[in-house]
Amino acid sequence: MAGRKSDFTLPTNTLDELFSTQEERDDAKLSKIRDIPLELIDDFPDHPFKVRDDEDMIQLVESVKERGVITPATVRQKEDGRYELISGHRRKRACELAGIEALRCEVVDLDRDAATVLMVESNYQRSQILPSEKAFAYKMRLEAMKRQAGRPSKENSVPVAQNYEGKTSRELLGEQVGESQDQVRRYIRLTYLVPELLDLVDEGKIKMRPAVELSYLDEDSQRAVVDEIDLNQCTPSHDQTIRMRKFFTEGKLTPEVVSAIMSEEKPNQREKIVLRGDKVRSLIPKNIPVSQTEDYVVKALEHYSRFLRQRAERDLSLIHI
Repeated sequence: MAGRKSDFTLPTNTLDELFSTQEERDDAKLSKIRDIPLELIDDFPDHPFKVRDDEDMIQLVESVKERGVITPATVRQKEDGRYELISGHRRKRACELAGIEALRCEVVDLDRDAATVLMVESNYQRSQILPSEKAFAYKMRLEAMKRQAGRPSKENSVPVAQNYEGKTSRELLGEQVGESQDQVRRYIRLTYLVPELLDLVDEGKIKMRPAVELSYLDEDSQRAVVDEIDLNQCTPSHDQTIRMRKFFTEGKLTPEVVSAIMSEEKPNQREKIVLRGDKVRSLIPKNIPVSQTEDYVVKALEHYSRFLRQRAERDLSLIHI
């Protein structure tokens, strides 16, 4: 048995950890943290998360002025010697507004795909994420995951990689972000909307399902929808977008068809009459139950309508005398 080799193989990347102290490992990490001039830091290409100069930004600027950047941003060094920002776009903007010329950063060694995954993950911690931000973030991360697995990046292609244990990339991404793969697909479809429609989704004026249907229209058809929204001051229902997509698939969706569909009255846009309960109730006898209030009001209106009609007829008869 002396000649038998051990089945245990020590991973080479753990040797340094085994033969170094925690203090040495902490020092090694600190050596990668430095203050980098803002002028040398480029934003992540096609960064999907918006940086807003809002109330939260004002508070962040004040914090940076008082205490500096507590949590370092994350960057990777590019071939030209400049740095690419992976996480910390709001901190960078806060430094710009605070008049601080350098940003505290941790420099990591990552390729573009790994950096993309980290960039998306780091921004999930935001308190508010717009649908458009999720849409482009999911798309970027999904494409990066597919490239890492050696798979094509086409959105509708979902082949399975061996190291994914039989799961599609959308399934895996859904698990990581807490969404179903169908919901991931819906968000990614939003990236095919023209900016005007995508803004309406962010504003909550167009819901997810109608927006997904509209994403299958070409740009000209989507522009026709935008024109009708501006003209009629209303957005299409889910049913209307389904029919638009059907007409488009059949090659029959013209601006005139879009106008005809959008001009239809939708149930949620019919004029509603709102009666204040306390004001109406004060005019109803106390012995009438609340459940019969509507019937009482209708009968009262019918009676008043007859009264007005009879008075008009009487006045008309007096004129002819």
